[in-house]
Parts: sequence; C-alpha cells; structure tokens
Amino acid sequence: MFESLQEKLELALKRLKGQAVITESNIEDALREIRRALIEADVNLNVAKKFVEDVKAKALGTEVKGKLLPEQVIVKIVYDELVEILGKKLSDLVFSPTPPTKILVAGLQGSGKTTFCAKLGKSLKKKGRQPLLVACDTHRPAAIEQLKQLGQQANIPVFTLAGETNALKIAEEALSYARKFSRDVLIFDTAGRTTIDQEMMDEVEKLAKLVNPTETLFVCDAMIGQDAVTTAKAFDEKLPLTGIVLTKLDGDTRGGAALSVLSVTGKPIKFISTGEKLDAIEPFHPERIASRILGMGDIVTLVEKAEQEFDEQKAKKLEEKLRKNQFTFEDFLEQLRMIKKMGPIRDLLGFLPGMDKALRNVNIDERQFARVEAIILSMTKEERENPKILNGSRRRRIALGSGTSIQDVNRLIKQFEDMTKLMKTISRGGKSKLLRNFNLPPGFGM
Repeated sequence: MFESLQEKLELALKRLKGQAVITESNIEDALREIRRALIEADVNLNVAKKFVEDVKAKALGTEVKGKLLPEQVIVKIVYDELVEILGKKLSDLVFSPTPPTKILVAGLQGSGKTTFCAKLGKSLKKKGRQPLLVACDTHRPAAIEQLKQLGQQANIPVFTLAGETNALKIAEEALSYARKFSRDVLIFDTAGRTTIDQEMMDEVEKLAKLVNPTETLFVCDAMIGQDAVTTAKAFDEKLPLTGIVLTKLDGDTRGGAALSVLSVTGKPIKFISTGEKLDAIEPFHPERIASRILGMGDIVTLVEKAEQEFDEQKAKKLEEKLRKNQFTFEDFLEQLRMIKKMGPIRDLLGFLPGMDKALRNVNIDERQFARVEAIILSMTKEERENPKILNGSRRRRIALGSGTSIQDVNRLIKQFEDMTKLMKTISRGGKSKLLRNFNLPPGFGM
C-alpha cells in the first residue's frame, strides 16, 4: 500500500542530501516535491498545503545537532506530521458498559461493507466477545445470503427474518434476540447504494434512532481517493459517524483517502481492510501507517500477525527442538502453513524496514509455497523426521512425486539445512520475539 506516495516522498527527501544545515532556500525544492507528491496521491488540496506549511515551520525552527544530518531531521518532521494528520493515536472501538454494544455499519454499494461486518465480528470473537451479525440490507439482491455465508465462515450467527423487507423490524427483533441469548455485540449491516440517495439516508437515520448505536462506522473504498472522503463527509452530515473504515487499502498505491479523511471529516479511521480473507483487518495505528509510508516498515504489526497464528506451547516446543538440533521437515511444514495463514508473502515482507523499496520491482512467486509443500509431502514420514537419510535415489523419487526437478529438491534441502543451523544459533543466543514467532521459508530469496 502507498507505494506510489512512498516513492515520490523518497525522491523529494533526497533533495536535502549533502546539505550541512536546513535553510529556507535549500528546503524549498524538497517541500515543493512533497506538496506535488501529496496532490498526485489525491490528498485534499487544503490538507496538502497545510502539511507542507507545518513541515516548513518546524524544519526552519529546528537545530541540527550532533551527528544528525538535515535529511534525517526532515524525515522525522515529515513522520511526525503524517502521524498528526492520520490521527495521532489508535482510536479504539467504544463498548457499551451495559451490553449489548451496537455497531451500525453504513457505506456505498461495492465498498466492502458486508465483508467488513464479518471481519469485525471474527476479530471481536477472537477477543472473547459474542458477536451477532444483523442482516438489515433488504434492498440488494443476495445481500442477506452473502452475510449468512460470511457468518458461517467466521462461525458467527447471523440474525434474519424470513421474508421480512422492513429493516427496522429486523433490527428490533435482533435486539430482543441478543438480550435473550447473551450476544454482547450486535453488528448491523445496512443497505448500500451506488450513490447517496434520500431513501437510503432516511432508512439509515431511522435505524440509528431505533438502535441508538454505540458506534456508527462508515465503510469506504480507499481506492477512490477523494471521492471516498467526500462521501464520508456527506454521510456524516446526515448520520453522525463515530469512525471511518478504509477497505481495499492493499490496492491503494496513492493514500489520498487515508491522509485526508480525518482532516476533512473530523472522524478518526478505526480500521483498515487489506484483502479478501476474513482475517485481513487491522486496527488503524497512525504511527505504524506513517512508518510504512516512509518505508520504515512495521515490525509491531508483523509480530502481532504472527502471534495470532502461533500457539505459545508450540513455540516453546519448537524452540526446544532447535536447541537440540531436532528441527524436522514436519516442523517446517507446520511453520509454512502458519505463514500462509498470515497473508501474501510480499505483504509480510513489506512490514520489514526498507523492504517496500527493495521489493518495488521484484516479482515474488507465491507458487513457491505450493512447490515447497509438494516436495515435503512427497517425502515419507521417516524422511521428514530424519532428513539425513535423503540420498540420491530418494531425492529423485521425491522430485518425480512432487512434479519438480532434482535441483529443486536439492535446493530446498540445502536451504533447510542452512536455516536449521541459523535458527539453532539464534536460539542459543536468545533470539528476538519476532524471529521466535516468524520464520520465512526457504525458496523465497530475491
């Protein structure tokens, strides 16, 4: 995400390299490029103008001390300003002190609203909540069926009333159901339209008055840039919002919506959605997003993703195996499958500092996962548990069984041996939390 903006900001900041001090004359070109980068990223014009003015004011008033270089000082100032316009800090969901908490979800058709409801429900369930999805979109054909299917995937109940077309009636009955069956969070999926129309706004307003939501979230497609911000503002004028959700952020190379929405609407971004899978949802951390925009990575989010998939007991067992040099292909296959659950490998590598830049023109073949898995599954249980017995004839059989070449098999075995040695060394030296939870598979070098 933000690839285009990141590249342009990087070029703008390069203009300060080699400067001994920060002056109005030598910062002017860099600021002009930053302003252009923001506008090309579809950032609101007033937001871009204020951003540059604030960076300039802080830069000219900052003394470059010690071994710091002027470009490093500017990067820090730009980072701070990005955090500022993105919202300063995480804006958590508010939960009602008296259950159930009611979350009304609104948005235009095609924005990913229904899918977000299921994603939010699954995320809350992982944290010990008892969510209920409420199907109040009675206008779009198959909307209720879509929510049912998503609810089934997330293992969350979906409240519907067969044949009922009155969204208010459905919402009212859902509230009674939630109290009766102790569902502590209700997520109302409301009707979307291709444009803002009075009928839709009237229905959502009536729903809000009936439900009295704890949170009213507006879901918008980040890829439409300023249109997303304009639509959010129009909704807020009719339906007081408590937060914004940006979907399809993984396809947004510009970042205009993310950088403009708070300044224009005054409403914080609460969640971002970065893929189709129900786990592809993140709370919006302004400082982490600012770090990603500037190519500094986001290690904290990467660790959190790993921890969601990795069992603590299995982690201890794995560490013990590494210490005793007993790590096998069986263990590795388990690690591989854990990583696959976390998302595309390119996205995961993008969380590492500097990797966004390194990966810009690199084609990472996700099919390597399937090849590696096929090779390991073509081994016998004995071979997976004891890789030392993999002689030439066994390797030929594995290559034939997995539809790969002997060279592919040899390469994987060599990389596995190297990785085992490395992980054993790290284990003895007290490896970091990140490495303990996240091991990249062989075969993904660039």
